[in-house]
Amino acid sequence: MDRTPLPRTSVGDIEILLVGPDAWQQTVRPAFDDSATVVTESVRTGEQAMTAVTDETRTVDCVVSAERLDDGTGLDLLHEMRARAIPTAFVLAPRESSESLARRAVERDVADYVPVDTSPDGLQRRCRQAVQRRRAERRRSAEASQFEAFFTDPSRFVAVLDPDGTVRRVNDAGLGYLGLSEQAVLGKRFWALPWADSHTSRRQVQRAVRDARTGTYTEFEASLAGDEAKFEFTVRPVGDGDVSSLVVEGHDLEERARLEEELRESEELHRVTLNNMTDTVLITDDQGEFTYVCPNVHFIFGYSVEEIYEFGTIDALLGEDLFDRATLESESVLTNIECTATDKDGRDHTLLVNVRTVSIQGGTTLYSCRDITKRKKREEALTQLHQTSRDLLYAETYPEIADRVVTDAKSILPTAATAVYQFDREENVLAPTRVAEELASLLGTLPAVSLDQTNAVERAFVGEETQRPADAAWDDRGLSPLSGLDDYIAVPLGGHGVFVAAAADADVFDAVSEEITELLAATTEAAFDRVERETELRERDRALQEQNRRLSRLNRVNEFIREIDQALVRAETRTTIEEAVCQQLTTDDRFSFAWVSETTASNGTLQARTWAGDEQGYLDSVSLTRDADPDGGEPTVRAAERREATYVSNVADHLRSEEWCKEAVSRGFQSVFAIPLVYDDVLFGTVGVYAGRPDAFDEMSRSVLRELGNTVASAINAVQRKEALQSDTVVELEYTIPGSSTVLGRLADAANSSITVEGSVRRDDETTLVFARVDDGAVEAVVDAAAELVGVSGANVLQSTDDGGLVGLRVLDPFVTTVLADHGAVLRYFEATPRDVRATIAVPESVPIRSIDEVITNLYDAAELVAQRTEPQTPGRASLSDDVLEELTDRQREVARMAYHSGFFDADRDVTGRDVAAMLDISHTAFYDHVRRIQRKLFVSLFERPSTPGDVE
Repeated sequence: MDRTPLPRTSVGDIEILLVGPDAWQQTVRPAFDDSATVVTESVRTGEQAMTAVTDETRTVDCVVSAERLDDGTGLDLLHEMRARAIPTAFVLAPRESSESLARRAVERDVADYVPVDTSPDGLQRRCRQAVQRRRAERRRSAEASQFEAFFTDPSRFVAVLDPDGTVRRVNDAGLGYLGLSEQAVLGKRFWALPWADSHTSRRQVQRAVRDARTGTYTEFEASLAGDEAKFEFTVRPVGDGDVSSLVVEGHDLEERARLEEELRESEELHRVTLNNMTDTVLITDDQGEFTYVCPNVHFIFGYSVEEIYEFGTIDALLGEDLFDRATLESESVLTNIECTATDKDGRDHTLLVNVRTVSIQGGTTLYSCRDITKRKKREEALTQLHQTSRDLLYAETYPEIADRVVTDAKSILPTAATAVYQFDREENVLAPTRVAEELASLLGTLPAVSLDQTNAVERAFVGEETQRPADAAWDDRGLSPLSGLDDYIAVPLGGHGVFVAAAADADVFDAVSEEITELLAATTEAAFDRVERETELRERDRALQEQNRRLSRLNRVNEFIREIDQALVRAETRTTIEEAVCQQLTTDDRFSFAWVSETTASNGTLQARTWAGDEQGYLDSVSLTRDADPDGGEPTVRAAERREATYVSNVADHLRSEEWCKEAVSRGFQSVFAIPLVYDDVLFGTVGVYAGRPDAFDEMSRSVLRELGNTVASAINAVQRKEALQSDTVVELEYTIPGSSTVLGRLADAANSSITVEGSVRRDDETTLVFARVDDGAVEAVVDAAAELVGVSGANVLQSTDDGGLVGLRVLDPFVTTVLADHGAVLRYFEATPRDVRATIAVPESVPIRSIDEVITNLYDAAELVAQRTEPQTPGRASLSDDVLEELTDRQREVARMAYHSGFFDADRDVTGRDVAAMLDISHTAFYDHVRRIQRKLFVSLFERPSTPGDVE
């Protein structure tokens, strides 16, 4: 393109688009260079030409195209333009003349065909002519369209006449008024149509047609016969010079009157609207003096219309230099001019003013003023509120949020003093977290309030609803922390508290202020919610981290517990168990030092059996004597004394009160946990564990170590029982026990009989079946007395003779035989008389006598050891019976003892299997099945066990 756009200087200016290759452009361009009123632009392709002619920001009057284009032909371009309804004049200018091309161009509706080789100099003139023809066609088309719109108007009578008055056309509305068809009207003289007053009307019509034929506009009133309405007709001549036709237009006078009435009503409506709308309209002349003042001017300015006129000019009201006059003259309308005006009461208003040029009764400039003070206030508040919201994103505590909100509220709500009440969940009160200085100066120190809903702050929080002074009862205003204030807004902050905005004067807060206050409160609540969520997440993270740490410690503890368990399974002696425990506790620096003690029989002093870790002579430096005060002394001593775990979380806390602490901290022991080794109320000793840091034993670790103590005690007891079976010697302990301490003693006293234990069996229901021999013949008396004792759930006579008998007693509490067996000892003799009870117990050499003595004293109060004897263990019979009993189940042992003691196996028996089965509450078939199984195991043990020197052939 090589053109510079020129502004059109006259109606004849045209814009021509040259479309063709460069060589063609060089040939045709000189035809337009000498014209100052022709603007040309050059393009090479049809695509570029279509872009130019469809550009809505410009007007191309004529397209001059070569025959051949870079992307097609000129006729292709013409076809596309006509297909897209582009009416631009199109001139085809081929380089050479062609009759066939000319014919095709005419068929395609070109505006002109101008070969360059025959008429290069006339190309500009031919283009001008083509443009003029196209413009004339458009003008005629527009006029025809306008006339058709006028002609088809359903509200008016329109007819077209020849100059002599012959009707050529009548519109549908006219035919309707006449009540005739088109065939009945066309070709008739206009005055010959049916008129209501035919004589007078025809003469008027003839006169009007005659005058119009001479070029004069004429009017007359008449009524058509087909319609009672009266019309006002106008006859207008049409033609330049000679009149070629006449146009008749008729209006219904009644319709016109109705329209005029509607117009008057519309004007009244506009007056009412102007009086009541909030926008104010002012009109001034060129000097700025008022020519019109809207009646509602007081809505914004507070002045009356007369007072506004007294201002003289608009500049005195809205200020000078409101807009640029030159800009208004060029653009006619200026919109959204913002300015500030002061009303009659001295209050500033932000106005949005639109100015336009008019011509109304001497006025030339119209001002439309809209008060946007509230909107401006809201926008400024929202802008500051947005900044506050951004700042609150970085607040991490509730006081920080409250401080930021109250501080920023001075800008968001400049007429208010604010405070934030926060709900104290521990005290169940609303306490002021942050109070603006202005509010504190008005009310002093704000008190905390309860939740009894006696004031606005409480009601806002409990009722979850914004409170205003109008919502408060007259008799509770004095109880409110906001008493003395005439206006306030209390907005709930969810479950966090209440936001308060207050003012000393009444009616300070309008709807916008209340909206902004609630938005600020909502922002505050959202910030509180965020901090609450983040706090919960942090606490949850800390809890998870702590849980992970505990799990890690638990895994470590479980790991060495498994290692200890494995060592306990392999251990065959108490010493092996204790060494394994100490070694595992101090492996991998788990703990600094661990040791196992036992209590000496003489004075109860703890004595170290084994230890592991960095002991550093600690055990030799501290007193391990059991103190009378269970809360004093070294932790292991206290654990043994109280028989419960003892924990010292920080040894340094007791440096001034405990001597052992100085020895411990000097060796780096910062915390201690001691566990007693107790099995069945028998104390085997203690385990002391020492760590090199304070608080080294958390609740989980202490719980696991307590369980470890129980496991170790059980393992020690099991090992001692196993060693007892292999012991070569036993110690017999003989005790005298007060009768009231035992069930059998109380039974002997009640029956006044002597009762000796023959044997016992532990039953599945946790009771013990005791077989007792009654020597003085009072068998029935013993059974009757047993029914009265709580400790005996049942009694049966198994044998009855003249001088005594055998009874079976079901004892509820664990019987001495079972307890002793759990600790590796055997009850050899147990006799109860009305006076006392005597018991003899066999203790294997491997079992500490102290532990058995502790078992007896735990079972029976005031038990007294009266004799102690050492005897060799007889392996023969005892070993055989032990082997057989070990092979039997608990039920089989119960059946065997019941059958034996009831005399079932005696040669002269009078007891049958059914009798024994009834005693056992089983069927006789089950009894005999048990007996056969017992006999089988007995003979297997007798004939298949390895021979020993003590066996009897």
